Amino acid sequence: MDEVICSVELLFPLSAQPRWGHRACFHKDQEPFNAEPPRSALISSYVTPVDLFYKRNHGPIPIADDLQKYHVSITGLIEYPKELSMDDVWKLPKYTVTATLQCAGNRRTAMSKVRTVRGVGWDISALGNAVWGGAKLADVLELVGIPKLSSNTPAGGKHVEFVSIDKCKEEKGGPYKASIPLSQASNPEADVLLAYEMNGEPLNRDHGYPLRVVVPGVIGARSVKWLDSINIIAEPCQGFFMQKDYKMFPPSVNWDNIDWSTRRPLMDFPVQSAICSFEDTDVLKDGKTTVKGYAVSGGGRGIERVDISVDGGKTWVEASRYQKAGDPYIADDDNHSDKWAWVFFEADVEVPQNAEIVVKAVDVAANVQPEKVEDIWNLRGVLNTSWHRVKVRVGRSSM
Repeated sequence: MDEVICSVELLFPLSAQPRWGHRACFHKDQEPFNAEPPRSALISSYVTPVDLFYKRNHGPIPIADDLQKYHVSITGLIEYPKELSMDDVWKLPKYTVTATLQCAGNRRTAMSKVRTVRGVGWDISALGNAVWGGAKLADVLELVGIPKLSSNTPAGGKHVEFVSIDKCKEEKGGPYKASIPLSQASNPEADVLLAYEMNGEPLNRDHGYPLRVVVPGVIGARSVKWLDSINIIAEPCQGFFMQKDYKMFPPSVNWDNIDWSTRRPLMDFPVQSAICSFEDTDVLKDGKTTVKGYAVSGGGRGIERVDISVDGGKTWVEASRYQKAGDPYIADDDNHSDKWAWVFFEADVEVPQNAEIVVKAVDVAANVQPEKVEDIWNLRGVLNTSWHRVKVRVGRSSM
């Protein structure tokens, strides 16, 4: 298998750096290491294999191999601070949650074709769907005296901050960190996990071993890996990636007039879909072809409809939707859907000789993807949820 070793500071030995075991994966950055699989690989499995799950890092991969010494501290505006060992976490009830994580910069490359943006040049594969196993954060917070469904603590805590072991230059060598509201963290129905398993196996180092946060339905930047501490705080986290990144500005804002304080940190991701069965400029056989891809929406909102066009959006057909083979998908029905997970779609269509195939999705709240990327362009290239377009042509047979 291929192995990619990043050049990093001596504080982190080479053995700590990520392995990307699948030959078809695309490396976006060597340091910090970022990579995504080819789009066709995404729809090969409803649960994304670990080797095909995108990798997003903001610094070198840390090592936390000594579980006897590993602890997570819980401090802040609480009455009973606590140090948690892995044994303490393992003793709590274990839950499994199938959830799609998506980088806020997914599909940034298409946005950069309108105007220059800053960030990793993701195609459409900076997301993946996994079965996460671990303890619910709501159960963990009860250990320090925070009841379930709390919106604040007696001392004034309203947010839960997650601090990582890893260090990043944006924090001036300090740790990566992010936060979510206490009302979400303490709600068992929000399914926020302190996860130690991914797809039935212990987390590997690339994905947060030994313990990470998984916040379903929210941009991946809030699912902090390599968890070091949890702080109960009065205001949202003041870290770089909460206050000076992962915010969405209108097209009129540029690097000369930006005021980060005017926008809230991104949380739930909007409705999204993309075609995975074709690349731009693919040549298709004459006759019917099958269009396949994924659709997903944040906040646990299911996918109500996926529309396919082969004429650039003039006419549409509705695609079929599914999650697990043989099990009908019914949005917002817990017996027939995983509410935090993506949906696959497919439709058989007749493609004209030169065609622009387009997809758009609608979620159960009737949110629909915007038509034009120009209308949602922003200087950081986040949340490109415009209609996904693929230009193909049909190769006519000479027989």
